[in-house]
Amino acid sequence: MSVEIRPVTESELSDWLRALATGFLRPPLVTDEEVAARRAHFDMARVRGAFDAGRCVATHRTFAQTLSVPGGARVPSTAVTHVTVSPTHRRRGLLSRMMTAGLAAARERGDVVSTLIAAEYPIYGRFGFGPAAGITEWSVDVPRTGLDARRPVPDGGGRVDLVDGADVRKLGPVLHERLAGVRHGVVDRSERWWGGATGSLETPPHSWKEPFHAVYRSAGGEAEGLVTWTADDRWGDAKQPQNTATVRDLIAVTPEAERALWHFVCSVDWVTTVRTGYRAPDDLLPDLLPDPRAARVLTSADFLWVRVLDTVRALEARTYAAPASLVLEVVDAAGLAGGRFRLDTAAGQAACTPTAAAPDLTLDVRELGALYLGDASAVRLAALGLVTEHRAGAVTEADTAFRTARRPWCPDVF
Repeated sequence: MSVEIRPVTESELSDWLRALATGFLRPPLVTDEEVAARRAHFDMARVRGAFDAGRCVATHRTFAQTLSVPGGARVPSTAVTHVTVSPTHRRRGLLSRMMTAGLAAARERGDVVSTLIAAEYPIYGRFGFGPAAGITEWSVDVPRTGLDARRPVPDGGGRVDLVDGADVRKLGPVLHERLAGVRHGVVDRSERWWGGATGSLETPPHSWKEPFHAVYRSAGGEAEGLVTWTADDRWGDAKQPQNTATVRDLIAVTPEAERALWHFVCSVDWVTTVRTGYRAPDDLLPDLLPDPRAARVLTSADFLWVRVLDTVRALEARTYAAPASLVLEVVDAAGLAGGRFRLDTAAGQAACTPTAAAPDLTLDVRELGALYLGDASAVRLAALGLVTEHRAGAVTEADTAFRTARRPWCPDVF
């Protein structure tokens, strides 16, 4: 019997969630509470499944999102998540069918890009996604940092205050909106996200553990940063504390706030190790410490992947570091964003128009996604054979224009 791919009905959601759990190697048990919670916030028209003899054997879901790009603009995106294929149905083209349908629907809706967090590296490049923003996680050996624990907040007149979940739900969205205006790669957070992060909204099957929250306020009293963390309870044989603080979220809109919040977390009594969570690869943290070697890298990997759906709108939405005039031949096997385009940047702005002129560069839409947020190097991609230069100097020109002073950062898993 052929496998049917289609939107999932509400009555089939339990079976879809079971297939999802199976694909992610979680116990394939679904409670009524989880089904109800998922149904309440899923756009069921964007939940797809593959069904074999009535049983769900593959899952795929998308939702509306915005993505901040260099210069502070937001572009509409289709976020891809909950993608699985059951082990009994691998290598049958189910993922390709679901992804192809999802991307075509996104283009028809008018979304500029599609985004995802790739669980495995080799999968999504063939659908036109490129790794656009990486992450790094550090483990900080607090006693080695050289910080003065008696002065947890650096000089400057600001202060750090403990707050509760209600305060976070009030202050957090405003701070996050400001962060997206100054940092590219940031995706939006819904009211539901803030509810789940502060315990006001249950998110089965995940259990809730109340974290600690603190906010940094400038000398003028304005909230400029927020940190959320948890701590374990571990003591050594000699009755010495050996506790680890794990940062769940730290957003700051000024360097002063970022410095103060990291110093604060590293000064909490009994905490000897701080795990930073996923940060930008060029995060300020290691060099905020008197001894940067106290911060040891735990993870360094690709994270946010971007798939351009509308080349003209995508390239015109962002700003550029230098003037450039480039004719780009974008190859897209799916026929969504391909073509030949002239990109002209001046004073940081851009105009992008279809053209019949000879190309300066040829690249797959996958590499365009990798370049889009300014993290990848066009020169390096050319050296790898992934960008073809037809006009001498065009690769360097593209590299200078596309690259950004700070690397993109996506704080959220989705």
